[in-house]
Order: sequence, then C-alpha cells, then structure tokens
Amino acid sequence: MASRSCANFLHLASGNLLDIPQTPRGLPRVMTVPGIISDMDSCSSNDGDSDVASSGCRERKIIVANMLPLHAKRDGETSKWHFSWDEDSLLLHLKDGFSPETEVVFVGSLKVDIDVNEQEEVAQKLLEDFNCVPTFLPHDLQKKFYLGFCKQHLWPLFHYMLPMCPDHGDRFDRILWQAYVSANKIFADKVMEVINPDDDYVWIHDYHLMVLPTFLRKHLNRIKLGFFLHSPFPSSEIYRTLPVRDEILRGLLNCDLIGFHTFDYARHFLSCCSRMLGLDYESKRGHIGLDYFGRTVFIKILPVGVHMGRLESVLNLSSTAARVKEIQKQFEGKKLILGIDDMDIFKGISLKLLAVEQLLQQHPDLQGKIVLVQIVNPARGFGKDVQEAKKETYMTAKKINEVYGSPNYQPVILIDRPVPRYEKSAYYALAECCIVNAVRDGMNLVPYKYIVCRQGTPGMDEALGVKPEYPRTSMLVVSEFIGCSPSLSGAIRVNPWDIDAVAEALNTAITMPESEKQLRHEKHYRYVSTHDVAYWARSFVMDLDRACQDHYSKRCWGIGLGLSFRVVSLSPSFRRLAIDHICSAYRRTNRRAIFLDYDGTLVPEASIIKTPSPEVISIIKTLCDDPKNTVFVVSGRGRASLSDWLAPCEKLGIAAEHGYFIRWSKDSEWETSPVGADLEWKKIVEPVMSLYREATDGSSIETKEGGLVWHHLDADPDFGSCQAKELLDHLESVLANEPAVVHRGQHIVEVKPQGVSKGLVAEKVLSRMVNGGKPPDFVMCVGDDKSDEDMFQSILTSVSNPSLPVAPEIFACTVGRKPSKARYYLDDTADVLKLLKGLATATISKPRCLPEIKVSFESNA
Repeated sequence: MASRSCANFLHLASGNLLDIPQTPRGLPRVMTVPGIISDMDSCSSNDGDSDVASSGCRERKIIVANMLPLHAKRDGETSKWHFSWDEDSLLLHLKDGFSPETEVVFVGSLKVDIDVNEQEEVAQKLLEDFNCVPTFLPHDLQKKFYLGFCKQHLWPLFHYMLPMCPDHGDRFDRILWQAYVSANKIFADKVMEVINPDDDYVWIHDYHLMVLPTFLRKHLNRIKLGFFLHSPFPSSEIYRTLPVRDEILRGLLNCDLIGFHTFDYARHFLSCCSRMLGLDYESKRGHIGLDYFGRTVFIKILPVGVHMGRLESVLNLSSTAARVKEIQKQFEGKKLILGIDDMDIFKGISLKLLAVEQLLQQHPDLQGKIVLVQIVNPARGFGKDVQEAKKETYMTAKKINEVYGSPNYQPVILIDRPVPRYEKSAYYALAECCIVNAVRDGMNLVPYKYIVCRQGTPGMDEALGVKPEYPRTSMLVVSEFIGCSPSLSGAIRVNPWDIDAVAEALNTAITMPESEKQLRHEKHYRYVSTHDVAYWARSFVMDLDRACQDHYSKRCWGIGLGLSFRVVSLSPSFRRLAIDHICSAYRRTNRRAIFLDYDGTLVPEASIIKTPSPEVISIIKTLCDDPKNTVFVVSGRGRASLSDWLAPCEKLGIAAEHGYFIRWSKDSEWETSPVGADLEWKKIVEPVMSLYREATDGSSIETKEGGLVWHHLDADPDFGSCQAKELLDHLESVLANEPAVVHRGQHIVEVKPQGVSKGLVAEKVLSRMVNGGKPPDFVMCVGDDKSDEDMFQSILTSVSNPSLPVAPEIFACTVGRKPSKARYYLDDTADVLKLLKGLATATISKPRCLPEIKVSFESNA
C-alpha cells in the first residue's frame, strides 16, 4: 500500500534518542494534491494534502544548503543581531545565472547559535531583509549532524577513507545517522513553509542534505527538484561499505536532476545505482538519464566556476595594491610558488612540502631562488586527524627551512592565520606557479582564482608597474584527483603521492619558456572566463527545467515507507488491472484468448526454482478446461522444459523459444516455424559466444534448438553489461548477411531466426480462432519482458481487423510499473497469481474445486 503520510523518521533508530522540537509554522505553507493536471491556471492547481492556498505565482528558486550565505554578529551595546551577506559565498554568486525577475529564497542554518526566545524575531528579519529562511537546528542535533555524521562518516568516506580501525576514522554510529535524518527533516519543513510547488524550483547543495529530496518528494510528488554534489562521489567499492547506502541513493534519486563536477564522480554514482539498486542508465540525446519507477532522473556533469566580477573588484582595491608592493619587496629576486589549502588530511600539504624538499635537493641551483608560500585556511573539523596533519606540516616545514634555509632565506613560509581576500589576491597575482596537491578533493577553485588574478586588472597593472599589453602568464601544477583537473588541459597534472614527479613538475613549471607559459595561460583564462559561476548556474537550471517538463503529463503516486519512499510516474492511460473489472468482462464473454509469459510472470524472475508451483498448475488447468478459453504460455524457454513442467495442463497451448515451436495441446504435434529452417548461422554464433563466456566470469551459454542465449546475470554488473554491448555489436557484424536477429534483453544476449517473435504467436492464434468461426471477444495478455511488448502490439493490431464482427475486450498487462505498450500493469508475480485465481473462480461452476479464494485488489489508480 502506498504511504502518503508525512511520517516522522525518528523511528529509524530505536529509542527516543533526540528531543527535536516541532518546527514553528510562522510562514504560509503551500502543498498540493496528487492527480492528473491538465491545462489550468498556474496558481490554482493542487499537489499535496494542504488546506492552505497558494498566494503567488512568481517563479522562484529556493536554494537549500547547510549554511546560509550570511555573516552574523551581535551588537555589544544593544545585544541585537546584525546580519550581512557573505560576499564570497558560492550560493550568493549563483544568483547571477538567473534572470533579473527571478526571486531567490535561501534555506539553511546560521553560523551562530540563536537563543530560542530570539528565533522568531530573527527569522522574520532574515526573511524580510535577505529572503533567507533559517533552520535553527538545536545545538546538540547540529553537533551530531554536522560534526558527527557529515564530518566523521560522509566526508571521509567520500574522500576514500574507510574506518579500518578505531585510530583510522570513526565506525558507523546509528545515533549520528538518526541526527542526520532529523536535520534533513527540519530542512524539509522549512522548505515546505515557503514553497509554491507549481512555480518554484528547489536546488539542494551538497552531501549534508542527501535524504532531504525524499522528504520533499513525499510531500509533493511533482516538486521540481535539483541536487548538486560539491564533493567527490566515491567508487562503488568504497560507497557500498556505508550501512545506509540504499537510503542515500534513493534520496538522491528522488530528484529530477543530479549534478556532479566530473564524469568520474557521475560514473561512480551510476555504478552504485546499477550494483545496489539494479538500475540501468542510457544517454538520451546527449543527456544521461536513469529510469526510476517511470521517472527519468537526469545526470548533469559540469564543474562550478568562479565569480569574475568579485575577483576583479578585489584586485582593484587599494589594500590589494598596497599588499602587492609589500610582497614584491619581501620576495624580490625570488620566484614565488603558492599553495592555498584547508588544513585537513586530504589536501596533501605535507606531500607538497616533501616535493619542495626534493626539488631543492635535486636542483641545488634553485636554493635561495624559490619560495613556497603555503596559506593554511582554518580547519573545518576538529578531529585528531586534523591535529596530526597540522603537526606533520609544521615539522616538515621546519626541517626544510633548517636544511635549506639561511638567516635571510626561508624556502617554506607557512601562513596559518585567517588571511583576508585582498591578501590572497595579492599572492595569486604575484605567484609564478600555483600548486594544488590534494590527494582527493571535490572541485577546488584555487586554480581558477589564480588564473583570473594573473590576468590582472587596470588597477593591478598599475600596482605591478606593467603595461596593459604586457603578456600574461601563469603555471599550474594540479593533482589528478581534484575536480577541476579535467578542465585545465594546460596544467601539469601530477600524482600527489609521487614525490619525485611532483618535484619535477614544479621544476618544469618555473623553468618553462615565457612563450609557452603565455599560451597555457591564455587557454585557461579563456575557459575560466566563459565558464564562470553564472554559466554554471544558468546551465543547471536550464537542464532542471527540461528535466521537469513531463511532470504534469503523467500520473504520479507514492509508494514505500520511510526513506524507501519513491514516486511512480506513468502515462495517464496506464493503470493497475483491477480484478473485479476483468472478471466482469470475463464472465460476459464466450470466446476468450489468454496469453501468459512464463519467467517473471508465472514464476518470479529471481527465483532459483524455475518449475511452476502446484497452485499455478491447478489454476492454469482450470482455465484450460473451460471450453470457452484458448490458453497459451508463450516463453523464450525450450520446448522440452516447458512441456515437462506444464504436462498436467493437457489442453494448454505452448509456444517455446519465442514461437519457434508451437503446440496447440498436449495431444498435438509440435509445429516448427518455417522461417527458421536454415540454422547454419548457429555455427558462426557459438564460437563467438564461447569467447565472451570464457572472458566473462559468471556468464553462461544456453543452447536452444532454434537459437543461442548468452547469460550474464551472475557476472559483475558493470563488466557483464559492457561485455553484452560488445557481444551485441560483434554478433550483428558477423550475422549481417544471415537469416538471424540479435536481441539484447534483461541480462541476456539472444540470437534467434528472423521472423520469430511472441507477437507472431499471438497473431497466429487469433487468426486461427477467426478462421475457425470463433472470433475472440476477450483477449488477455500478461508478460514482463521486452519480448512481451511484441505481443501487446500484435494484439492491439490484430483486434482492429475489420473482419472481426465485434471488437473484443482487450487486457494487455505488463508485470511491474514501467513504461509499456500495455494499458494495464500488475506489480509482481503474486499479483498475477491473484488475477488468475479470480478468473479461475469465475470459470468453475463449483468453487469447492479450488481452495477458498479471497482476492483484494486496488481499484484503478
């Protein structure tokens, strides 16, 4: 049964572990009611369970992130809070990508604790003055949510660090996970307070809020929802160790668009979806899409950019010019190498220092001529790993300065204090080379900022004493493991763990001819200036709009409990097959044709036992014994297996190997399709399939009389799928002039004779009924596979034949809620069995022949 309640998910962990206050409802709350939405006024539709009407129609972007783009400070005299924009915040910069008419609302936490008594006043002030909605997480919850689950579990895991032992990361803590879910729930409540679901787009940022989409989608099935991950996404081998891996994946899949900085990160996410949820993806006109219960979840790959105007305005400050002159004087006659990193274990600061040590050792002539200025931003976490990284950094720097320094020269200068933006810009503008040596990082915009500052501005040119036409140069040494690396094709890419290679890269960078430095800089500046933060934001929302275009053309309903909730979205004409509806049609008709697939329809696809249960045999036998029925099992399986398993059903028709063999009853002979008489092509196919079987562990070959099938269900999902594509291309090439077709199905590649399909079986049976003077007045077809779509199409075509005196009642039904040519669906084989029981009950005159049957089916949804 679909769950439509706004459940509190704190039951995920046993016990009342967190005391979460109810979110105050100080702002208008807008929700809507599920249903089919046709052309209407954009302000009058409903999409949830709410008695509060929408009050506005203006398009808005609701930006949701862990922290609001605000600075907060309490006045010492009045004790009042004062707020101002954080001009360096990415969230603030992305507004430049929206149209001027777009209203932007920010939802997130403040960087300070606000007393409960002041929260209502502060919330009103932030909404009125900044269009910001604060979440006000309780202090204990904030600590467990951010410093706990986010920083102790997700952050290390997403940067490829596993808690192998207590001294190497923290083990999974269910209480911290509960705090994460609770915090995401509070964020969802705040979004619900301000959203107008018909017009607003919601854009969620980063790993702190990965289950938030589930809460929002549960409230509003048609919400326009995007998510962008600013950190790396780990490979499936790392991610699968997370105990709550499925809940987080399903949370992200409740979005319409998911963004990543690089294809590697997106590929890892898609691999996790494939391996853990069994989802396949495909490229649709250049866009990667995942089919998730009828909804297409699109994947966006685009690295974020910098705000050009902000950087250039800082370069033009008088304080920047003054600091530039001071730095020039301090390092006169020396080449400046710059590093700017947060103090954490993933930034590779100590590895960078070791590379500088190696450079000075291998090239003694550089001693006294180069200086590494390493600016260390304050750590975002407070774990022992941060303290150890800081200690190692200082020890390494001290050792280098003792060995290679002198009273007037230090090769390594650590700046471990808050450094204002103007001072960083001054260092960027003067550095001959910038090195980013992180062992794992999300995007890292330091290289982009360096390039822009090296390009300079009129004000900076004046401070440096250079003419506007003076050629600009820059050199970058970047780690292969950071998000911006693929977009900087002119940078020297390095493996940060290879100290020798990094040292040699630094030497190459500072000794490279000026003309080459200039060419590399021009290439980089052209990219950075055209792919700024506004371009990134504009591109994302355009794709989000495209991803949401089909929202109101499909029927939506929610299924699943807790964090397993998801929305099924299918065509309005596609509905559950109600048993009372089909039984009514069954009783009033006299010439019935019934077609049933075998695997995935009569027997569960995942079942190890492939023989039909006694109950299935009894029901099919009952249906076959009714003289008004013509019943066929149409399968891709071989005739020997089917005739053996279904032997008790003497009047049952069987079509084996997709119709290559047909038998009308147990007493009749098998008929072989005349189009498949020439099977010489099997001699070509078998050695090719054998080659792929040997190369793909877990794969196998099934030999049929009229064809061959290569199975890869038990192979590695990614490798099996890749090999299936290769095998498909290979076989299509070698069979180009043979009377055979190659078909790729669910975990199979099959080769069968041309002109053989399940659709032709249906046509043949219906034609025979018409020619025998018994045109069907009831046709039912049930199947779960792509090959069954041929039957659905064939039935729809055949019954439109003008030779039929009366158009029959048609019930084409697929198993599973998925796009199909069928008009109806059933959820699984258990539902198919209920349906057949209902028909069998309607068939027999004395119900005692079968066990008492109680069938309960939802009416058409």
